[in-house]
Amino acid sequence: MHVLVLGAGVVGVTTAYYLSQQGCDVTVIDREHNVACGASYANAGQLSYSFTDSLAKPDFFAQLPGLLLGREPGSRLRIDPRLIAWGLRFLTQCTPRRAANNTIGLLSIAMRSAELMQDFMQTVPIEFSHRVAGKLILLTDKNQLRSARKSCALKRANGCITDVLSREESISIEPALAEINEDFIAAVYSKNDAIADSLQFTNGLRDYLESSARVTFRHSAQVRAIETEQRRFKNVALECETVSADAVVVCAGVGSAELLRPLGIRLPIYPVRGYSVTLPVADASPSASFTALRRRMVIGRLGDSVRIAGFADFVGNRTDGDKQRIQSLLRLARDIAPGAADYSVPDHRPWAGNRPMTPDGRPFVGASTIGGLYLNTGHGMLGWTLAHACAADVAAAVMR
Repeated sequence: MHVLVLGAGVVGVTTAYYLSQQGCDVTVIDREHNVACGASYANAGQLSYSFTDSLAKPDFFAQLPGLLLGREPGSRLRIDPRLIAWGLRFLTQCTPRRAANNTIGLLSIAMRSAELMQDFMQTVPIEFSHRVAGKLILLTDKNQLRSARKSCALKRANGCITDVLSREESISIEPALAEINEDFIAAVYSKNDAIADSLQFTNGLRDYLESSARVTFRHSAQVRAIETEQRRFKNVALECETVSADAVVVCAGVGSAELLRPLGIRLPIYPVRGYSVTLPVADASPSASFTALRRRMVIGRLGDSVRIAGFADFVGNRTDGDKQRIQSLLRLARDIAPGAADYSVPDHRPWAGNRPMTPDGRPFVGASTIGGLYLNTGHGMLGWTLAHACAADVAAAVMR
């Protein structure tokens, strides 16, 4: 069976791996010159298996005025009709029941993904700076603390152990927190969460798959259309040729909605822009990853580097503010955690990219309404975390 995978980010390449494990011949097609050129390139590196809390939750209503008035430094909005339509669907998910259901749904995927990652590392000999570092979410007020306790209780009831620790307990786990300039009162701690380099992973897995002779990569190949006949997948039209196959899996991130719209498949995916810098380690670099929740910033150690990532900007596909936002992130990190990294280096390895967010936070995984066309897209900020489980699920759907 020959399957096309559209998209060579961490989700697409992991999908190719699981399809090849099922005995399929796979061709991965991407418009970029290499794998992992989009959201997988320099994300936060977090394998946040325990931190799957829905972004759409009742607390969001209290944040909405500040967002609309530009008073939330961790997020920017540029209102347009597409964001309004997406945002109204997002707001319908901000009820206690739906927020809990979405969190549990994502948690189930994430916990399976963690198990599959362990199996993968025993099978595939690639290095990608994987480390079970543990993760701390810093809480700065009583509202955050109350919400965190409810979330931990919900997760505990569904088989995931996370704890709310005092400030003192948090510092005993990660002494670097004693030196930061953030007045946190407690933290959520998940000791089994990990950090790893998704770019290293995707490059290493690409090399492994190419050596298997079952997977071929087609780079710098722009998809013009997915063509069908009688509501069944027929082929993919590139700029200069047409590629036929038995099935296709769309793993194109924020580009998925545009690819599928001509087929009558309308996915509510909106690009949420994030940013990162990567710096050398310093004497006070943390061992555990930590997130300054109210700042929308995460700091974690990746091998000999420190990845600082943050913000969630709803600005469509615009890139004109990237330089300013990266500078804001760098200033914020230096102010809050001056000893966490070596800020003196001239090259901060800046990055900006879009995450494909759905209103309820859940990805689209499985068969579409068109025969032979499958989806694995819309993972939001959890693409790296959910990659293995979603790839295994869509590969199983293709084989069915």
